[in-house]
Amino acid sequence: MIPMQMQMARWDEILTLPVQNPPTPEFSASDIMWSRVEGWKDSMDRLALIPFSRVNDFVRGESNNKECPTRFHVEARRRRPPTMNCKPKVDGILEYILYWCSFGPDDYRKGGSVRPSRNSSTKRKTPAGRPHTKRGCICHFIVKRLIAEPSVALVIYNHDKHVDKIGKPCHGPMDNMAIGTKAMFAPYISDELRLQIMSLLCVGIPVETIMQRHTEMIEKQGGPSNRDGLLTHRYVRRLERKIRRSVYELDDDDAISINIWVENHQNHIFLYEDFSDKDTFIVGVQTDWQLQQMIQYGNRSLLASDSKFGTNKLKYPVHSLLVFDEQKNAIPVAWIITPNFSHGEAYRWMGALYDRVRTKDPTWQLGGFIIDDPFADVRTIRGNGGMELFEAFLEDFVDCAGFLDYFRALWFPRLGSWITMLRTTPLATTEVASAIESYHHLLKLRLLNEANERVYQRADWLVHKLGTKVHSYYWLDEYSGKDNFSRYWRSEWKSGPNPWQQGLQIPDSDVIVEGNCARVVCQKNKERSHVIVNPGSDLALCDCSWSRKGNICKHAIKSTKVFRQRGLAPPSLALYRYYQALANVVHCPPSDTLISDHAVAVAIFVRTQLDSLLDATNGNSSNRSTSKDPQSVIEPRESDVREGSIENDVCASQSQAECGDEVSDEQNDDLDRFVFKKRKSREASDEEGSPTATQITQPSETESSQATDLQEPLDRQENRAPKKSKSKEASDGGKANARQAKQPSETESRPAIDQQEPLHHRQENPAHKKTKSGEASDGEETMAMQVMEPSETE
Repeated sequence: MIPMQMQMARWDEILTLPVQNPPTPEFSASDIMWSRVEGWKDSMDRLALIPFSRVNDFVRGESNNKECPTRFHVEARRRRPPTMNCKPKVDGILEYILYWCSFGPDDYRKGGSVRPSRNSSTKRKTPAGRPHTKRGCICHFIVKRLIAEPSVALVIYNHDKHVDKIGKPCHGPMDNMAIGTKAMFAPYISDELRLQIMSLLCVGIPVETIMQRHTEMIEKQGGPSNRDGLLTHRYVRRLERKIRRSVYELDDDDAISINIWVENHQNHIFLYEDFSDKDTFIVGVQTDWQLQQMIQYGNRSLLASDSKFGTNKLKYPVHSLLVFDEQKNAIPVAWIITPNFSHGEAYRWMGALYDRVRTKDPTWQLGGFIIDDPFADVRTIRGNGGMELFEAFLEDFVDCAGFLDYFRALWFPRLGSWITMLRTTPLATTEVASAIESYHHLLKLRLLNEANERVYQRADWLVHKLGTKVHSYYWLDEYSGKDNFSRYWRSEWKSGPNPWQQGLQIPDSDVIVEGNCARVVCQKNKERSHVIVNPGSDLALCDCSWSRKGNICKHAIKSTKVFRQRGLAPPSLALYRYYQALANVVHCPPSDTLISDHAVAVAIFVRTQLDSLLDATNGNSSNRSTSKDPQSVIEPRESDVREGSIENDVCASQSQAECGDEVSDEQNDDLDRFVFKKRKSREASDEEGSPTATQITQPSETESSQATDLQEPLDRQENRAPKKSKSKEASDGGKANARQAKQPSETESRPAIDQQEPLHHRQENPAHKKTKSGEASDGEETMAMQVMEPSETE
């Protein structure tokens, strides 16, 4: 009984240990707190608990030891069958794995010992290291997956020194006999170099060119400094042969073939479900590199969805999830493949992907999710609001019967859903939309270029090409040395900045305003120019080839930026939504003041970052001379926030229970008229003569008042009215005030620009007349309400 009691006490102590999950892509023994627990034969085991899904991360981190670089291989493995007839024990093991340093345990040096079974052993699928690399290293550790906690791995690491049986260093820089030999470095090249070679081979770079560029780089470094410097022509040729012989059609039956592919690429799959009576087929593909990009660029940032690729050609469309790097280029971090008729099932893969990322980095959080088809599963439901606003749009294309049929069939059923989403959710900027369009275009060039289009109906071809050739192109997009292979570039290669970055590089002097249009000088041929219709709007159109395909071109981006800088166009819808949400938070605070203060602090932090970033990017623009000094609109913070009213925007005079983030129907109608403005009739322009560019781009009085009402930010008051009646007086009386609105452009944060709202339009409002005859004082009617941006300290 005593040994049994000691064994139970040992496992009780082990199971009470904390599960350690370092927030790094890879971690080693130095990143873990090890515990000493009594083991067998009165020995003390050095052990720790980590998530079982991160065992490979621990193995890679331990292999990349700078003091003694090596590689660990699986020396022994035992698995318990999934079905067990006996009752599971507390110390029962589901899986046992023995990892050993690739420089051991055999010793092929002169005088070393070799196990007798090694000479007659069968050939392994994953070799344990070349015989000439074996130097008798005893460094090894054991991983156990327990029945009591299947998601946890018990790591026992008693022999953590890279020494032989007599205790002397047997490889690495500490071994004097290894200096000048390959034993000084790791036995294999790094995973980064292997991925680089595989990507170059997949896109068609010859083996000789790869070796030539690698040799030149090593010579510039002054010789090899690690195992990657000893890359051989034979190794690269072996990888090339492996790629050339790989096939996607593993079976005539597509379902069986995809099952085999998934079984052989478990590390690249985060979700796989076959057809069943209730659910459809779905497979989620994410490589280790894509997971790293998602952690690096998606943490507290944006994740975008491109769910419409291949709906016309592919049997299984590709749903891409994207992140954005420092240059705002879109990088695919996951591909979800599902039948064309399967929509609105994001819950099936979202949880699995989130768990995979959080397992790798427990601190990872998503800042926002950009969607491109919010109601794809209810496309047959047609909304009623705002449909009449598209009548003028359809009249302009009355001669294009094919386009009208396409628009009515595909977009009419979803207009109501889109209008609802535009009213209730924040909007993505033009910069994000441009990056997603560039990704979609490149994916079409890289994926849909097969001569035999029958392969588009197979799922095994799709996952194979996404995981090999397409993945290689996107990895090379982020590779700094891709210019060394410029002679092999084709249309599938990405070169140069995206349209947003190209638009920012166009000088302001190349933008010419002509009536209700704008001309942008072509940067390749200065004698040519492109005409932009409806400049300054989110719906601007250009006559260049990129815009004719339905994309946002650099000319439209630049013209919009210039128009907004000069005050000829209202701010973007994305910026308007930001101010509206900020006004709702401050004027209608939640019940918890801590949440309200946190929301305001985050908004101030974001604004401060935008100011510093955009000022550093754009410098001192000549257009800033017409702006006001920002100090003139900033006042010291007072104890209370004024309960002034912003028509159709906030509900400051209501009780806290009546307030909230909801948008009224009247406000939604104003937003529709503000976003989808009908074109001015030509009769007005004929009667008033030839208008200037400023007159054409300025909205009408009604539209201006509506836009100002919707976009007006916060106001402050020295003394808060304690009574509801006084608050209502200020709310109604404030409708006649002349307001100064500070609205920065989309691409830079500019000082405040006064935008005076027409007074006579306000006076025509019956509610205003009633208020004017009421208790509102003359001082309140004429007082100018000034927008105040929070200071950095606040």
